[in-house]
Amino acid sequence: MREPSDVALPADLPLLALRSTIVFPGGRIAVQVASAENLALLAAHPDEGTPVICVLEPEERDGAPRRAEGRIGVIARLTDRREPAGGTAQVTLVGLARARAVTTTRDAIAGYAFARVEAVEELLRDDAAARAFMHRVALAADARVELDTSFPAELPALLRREAQRPSRFADLAAARGAMRAAEKDEVVQRLDVVARLEFLAERWEREAAKAKVHEEVRQETERRIDRHHREFFLRQQLQAIKSELGEAELGEGETVELLRRVEESALPESVAAEARREIERLRALSTASSEHQVLRNYVEWVLTLPWQKRTGVPGIALEQVERALDGRHYGLHEAKERILEYLAVRQLRGDRGRDPHGPILCFVGPPGTGKTSLGEAIAASIGRAFYRISVGGVRDEAEIRGHRRTYVGSLPGLIVQAMRRVQANDPVLMIDEIDKMTAGGPSGDPTAAMLEVLDPAQNATFTDHYLNLPFDLSSVLFICTANNLFDIPHALRDRLEVIRIAGYTVEEKVEIAWRYLLPRLFDDHGISDHDLQFTDESLSLIANRYAREAGLRTFERQIAALMRKRAKRKAEGETGAWIVDAARIEDTLGPPRFAPEAAEQAPEVGTVTGLAWTANGGELMTIEALLMPGTGKLTVTGQLGDVMRESVDAACSYVRSRGRVLRVADAEMKASDLHVHFPAGSVPKDGPSAGVAVTLAIASVMSRRAVRRDVAVTGEVTLRGMVLEIGGVKEKVLAAYRAGLRSIVMPRANEKDLREIPPEVRQAITFRCVGTMDEVIEAMLLPPTRNGFADDLPLFDEVARAVADGP
Repeated sequence: MREPSDVALPADLPLLALRSTIVFPGGRIAVQVASAENLALLAAHPDEGTPVICVLEPEERDGAPRRAEGRIGVIARLTDRREPAGGTAQVTLVGLARARAVTTTRDAIAGYAFARVEAVEELLRDDAAARAFMHRVALAADARVELDTSFPAELPALLRREAQRPSRFADLAAARGAMRAAEKDEVVQRLDVVARLEFLAERWEREAAKAKVHEEVRQETERRIDRHHREFFLRQQLQAIKSELGEAELGEGETVELLRRVEESALPESVAAEARREIERLRALSTASSEHQVLRNYVEWVLTLPWQKRTGVPGIALEQVERALDGRHYGLHEAKERILEYLAVRQLRGDRGRDPHGPILCFVGPPGTGKTSLGEAIAASIGRAFYRISVGGVRDEAEIRGHRRTYVGSLPGLIVQAMRRVQANDPVLMIDEIDKMTAGGPSGDPTAAMLEVLDPAQNATFTDHYLNLPFDLSSVLFICTANNLFDIPHALRDRLEVIRIAGYTVEEKVEIAWRYLLPRLFDDHGISDHDLQFTDESLSLIANRYAREAGLRTFERQIAALMRKRAKRKAEGETGAWIVDAARIEDTLGPPRFAPEAAEQAPEVGTVTGLAWTANGGELMTIEALLMPGTGKLTVTGQLGDVMRESVDAACSYVRSRGRVLRVADAEMKASDLHVHFPAGSVPKDGPSAGVAVTLAIASVMSRRAVRRDVAVTGEVTLRGMVLEIGGVKEKVLAAYRAGLRSIVMPRANEKDLREIPPEVRQAITFRCVGTMDEVIEAMLLPPTRNGFADDLPLFDEVARAVADGP
C-alpha cells in the first residue's frame, strides 16, 4: 500500500482541464493550453511550482468542471511557462500524486474552477499477481519494439528499472506507450495496482498481435514485389541472350503454331487477315504483359469458331421429319403441319438462296406443352446439332452481342458461344423464353440486339462486339419459344412465324401417358406394368381432378408420385400388382385439387362463368355481382387493370340503358349499390374479353334472374350492346372442356376460329355465336321466379333456336 504522504494537499486547488493527454505521478509533460478557463488559471497563478489538480475533460462544453466531481485526478506543479502566442500558451506539468476531486466550484470573477481534493490510497493486494502482469507487459513491450518502428525503443529498459515499484511501472508504461487519452485516463482512475497492470497487459498484448499481423502482411508484400522484379529482370536477360545467339524469342513458337492453325482452318479471307494481324501484335508483346493474354484469348476464339463447318445432311427428308415428330409428340396436328410446310420451303429452295424474307419459327403456348422437345425433334430429324439458349431475364445487350475487348474478362455473346459449343454453322438454335427478355435499360436493349440475330436479311453479317468480325448466321435454323406472344416487342414479333400450341385435352393426356409417359416413368422408377397397373379411367381421373392444366408437367408429377410409392413398397418386399383406382389415387395423392365436372353448374343470380386467357393456357373465371341498398355507387374488386375496369363501367351503363327490357325501375337502380367482384384477388387481371360475362352478371343481379352456370361466356361488349371479337379462343375452349362445360357463348366474329379446335372437342361442345347482348341475355338469363331460380332449366339448343327465330 502506498499513500501520497510526501505531498501536502491544500484544501482547494485550481482545476486544470486537459483535453487530449494526461500527466501521471512522477511524470513530466508539456501541454498546450487554449481554453479560456485554463488561460485564466495560468494568468492568476504566475508563480513557478503552483500546484493544480489535472483532470481529463475530452469534450469542450458548458459546465465541464462539474464532470470532475468524484473522479481521480493528478496533482501537478506548473513549470516552464511560455507566454501565449496566437491564443495558445505552453506549460510543463510535473506530476506528483493521485487525488480525488470531491467537489468543484467555478469562480466567476477569476474565470476558472477550483476543486476540493482529498488524498487517495493505491492498493497492492497481491504482489505475485502484480509481478506476473509486469512480466507480460515487458514481453509485449519487447515484441512491439521489434514489430513497430514508432514504438519507443528505450521503454522496455525503463520499465525493467521500475520492477520494484509496480505503481510507478504501470504509470510509466501508460505514459510512454502508444495509448489514447481515454485509455490513459482509465489507468489514472484505477487505484488497484493489480487491476491497472492487468488492463495494460491485455491492451499491449492485443496491440502486439496486431503489429505482428501487419508485419507479416508487409513482409509477404515485399517478397511478392521482389519476386516479380526478379522474374522481370531474368526474362529481360533471357531475351537479350537469345537475341545475341540469334535464336527465336520467347513466345515465337506459340505464334508460329497459331499462324499454322490459321492456314489450316480454312477461314474466310477477311477473318484470316484479321487473325494474322492480331498474331503479329501478339508476337511483339511480352508474355508477362496483361494484353498478351487478352490477344491470345481473342485469337483462340477466332480459330475455334465453325466459320464454314456444317453438320446437316444435304436436303431435308420430310418423311423422316414427320416420323420424328409423330414419334415424340401426340396430337399437335396443326403445329406439325406448319413445321413441315416451313421445312418444305427450305428444301425446295436448296442452295439457290437462303430466303431473305423467310420467317423464324416461334412456338407460343403454355408451359409443359412440348415446345422445347419439338425443336429437339426437328434437329434430330434433319441431322443437325441442337442447342438451347435461355434468354429469360436477359437485360443487357452485351449478353447477346458480347462485350468489347476493352472490358476486363470480356467474352462473346450467347449466340457466338453457342456456335462454338456446337462446332457447326448450321445448327438448330432454340431461343427459349424470348417473351421474358427485359426491353431497354442503361445497359442497352437486348430485344433490339435480337432483331439482328433473327432477321434473315441481316444475320448473314452478324457482328459480335467481342469478335468485331461478321459471322454468318443465315444457315442457322432459329426456333423461338414463348408463353405470351404479346410480351414480345412488335418489331421482333413481326419477324416470327407464330405456331400456337394451345394445350392438351384429357383424352390426349391419357393417350400421351400410354404412349410416352408410362414407359419412360416405369423405367426411371425401376418398376414395370406388372407392379402398377393403370386404366383409362384412372389416368382420366388424375388428369381431370389433380392436373387440370394445359401442359403435362403436373400430370407427369402425379403419375411419378404413384410410382415412387409403389417402388418404396416393392423395395420393402411387397409383391403383387397395384390396381390404380380412385381409392388408391386419393390415398397416395391426397384429396382431389379440382372439383368434379358437375360442380358449380347450378344456376345462380349474379354469378357468371367466364373464360380467360393466361400465359399458362385458358382458365375459367367466375364473376360475381351483388346488389344492396345504397345511392347508385359502383364498386369493383379483384385487382383489375384499366381495360377491365372500363369494361365494367361500360357493362353497367349498358344494363342501365336496358332497364325497361329487364324490368328494372330506374328509381331502384339509383337507390341501390352494385358490387362486382372477380375472385382470386391476388392474381392481376386485364383485357376486354370479360365484357359479356360482366354485363350478364350485372343484368342478372339487377333483374333478379338466375344465370345458367353450365354455359361459359366470352366476348367484348360495346356501349350499344354489340359483341366484338376476342382472342385466345382455342385456349379458352380447351379450358371449358377440361372443366366439364359443354356449352359456350362466344362472339359471332370468332366463328372462324372454331376450325382450330380439336375435332373431339368441337363435337362435344355446343357453340352459340352471338352478335348482340340481347341474344346473350335471352340465351343465358332464366325466367324470373319468386326465389330467383327457374323451375325448369330449358335446353341450351332450344334457347339458341328461339333467339335465332326471333320474337
